[in-house]
Amino acid sequence: MKSTRPAALRTRRAAPATAPSPQHPERVSAADSGFSYSRAFFEDLVDSALAHAKKVGATDAGAEASEGCGLSVNVRKGELETVERNRDKSLGITVYLGHRRGNASTSDFSPAAIERTVQAAYDIARFTAEDPVAGLPAEADIAPPESHRDLDLFHPWALTSEEAARIAIECEAAAFATHKRITNSEGAGVSAQQSHFFSAHTHGFRGGYATSRHSLSVAPIAALPGRNADMQRDAWYSSQRSATELASPAAVGRYAAQRALSRLGARKIATTECPVLFESNLAAGLLGGFVQAVSGGALYRKSTFLLDSLGKQVFPKHIDILEDPFILRGKGSSPFDEEGVRVAARKVVDAGRVEGYFLSSYSARKLGMRTTGNAGGSHNLVLTSRRTKAGDDLTAMLKKLGTGLFVIELMGQGVNYVTGDYSRGASGFWVENGEIAFPVHEITIAGNLRDMLKGIEAVGADAYNHGAKTVGSLLINRMKVAGS
Repeated sequence: MKSTRPAALRTRRAAPATAPSPQHPERVSAADSGFSYSRAFFEDLVDSALAHAKKVGATDAGAEASEGCGLSVNVRKGELETVERNRDKSLGITVYLGHRRGNASTSDFSPAAIERTVQAAYDIARFTAEDPVAGLPAEADIAPPESHRDLDLFHPWALTSEEAARIAIECEAAAFATHKRITNSEGAGVSAQQSHFFSAHTHGFRGGYATSRHSLSVAPIAALPGRNADMQRDAWYSSQRSATELASPAAVGRYAAQRALSRLGARKIATTECPVLFESNLAAGLLGGFVQAVSGGALYRKSTFLLDSLGKQVFPKHIDILEDPFILRGKGSSPFDEEGVRVAARKVVDAGRVEGYFLSSYSARKLGMRTTGNAGGSHNLVLTSRRTKAGDDLTAMLKKLGTGLFVIELMGQGVNYVTGDYSRGASGFWVENGEIAFPVHEITIAGNLRDMLKGIEAVGADAYNHGAKTVGSLLINRMKVAGS
């Protein structure tokens, strides 16, 4: 049986019906951007908080002012369901009394509220146990102002609720028009979000920037008629910093529908052990599992299966992982981390060997190491294989799989990061001789992450960006599959 899977949508990019004009954050006024507060106002707010912290007796302090706003619209079966506008603001203050730390926040920007919030943080610090490694980052690690690159992260979308509803309806309609077996829908949605912040602390850091994130999604339901009716749901989405880079509503709708249709007639399979191919968007989750296992909190708590893995072989020698905070419009891009520490492009994994952890100042001190500029998490990560060729698309990866399981959906949270044990519900396709034979569901795949990472045989050229992680479809040599 030939595959009913559609051609990949991932490289398709078309402007939506209402394309915004990209704007640089430094040249956008609060009114033009949709924000209520300007950068200058936030700077004064933060400076006021830090000055009061020093006045009450703090040895060190940090503060961050932020604002976010956006629009989310959802439709179902051609009818408007919800329209939600969000707007929030916050001032967070951290006070240090030596190695004792206190934190408080407020959404009231009045001078009296700022003083009360600083006092609250101070009082918390007074009664908090001393932590020898608590404190602001070292001055030598602070990102200087000249390193604060413009990474083109802010592209406000001047979208009305009527326009958003029209785009969502167009997307859902395209799904219904794909085939008569698309009989229902869980709905379609459009979201336009943007935010900005300014942060400073008494070790000399000052900085902030604006960001945006826009998305379009739909979840159609396919059904087979008859007494033994089969219903299958799938979904797809497009998410970008700039709305001009979103896939077209029609393309998102068609692809989501084709995914749902391809799952009709799914069945169980007998329990077995076989190679498993993870679709590229799911492979990003395995990369995320590695990141969690080599992040500071898990390492200093000794709650990771990759303890003391620095310099050791964790992946096969053909695997590399690059972190790059400076990708223009990247979803994980930033000129500095959440502490104001400088960031840099680096090889996290080189020829399968771990070359770096993901550390904040605090976790680095706990480990007797130096911060890696990852307070707040990893930046843009790309996992690649030195074996991958330009023609290794999904079809080629199925050929490499041969006979085994192709997974397109995972369910549950069955991952133990202390032991590495991995067990999750799955759906996908049984593949024989490099061709999809039939869809499968109600199965469980299991293994251990340590073995799974070492067992990566191939990475596809069908790279997909999921959040701040980019990876192609990923083939693991062997896993347990529990079926009927």
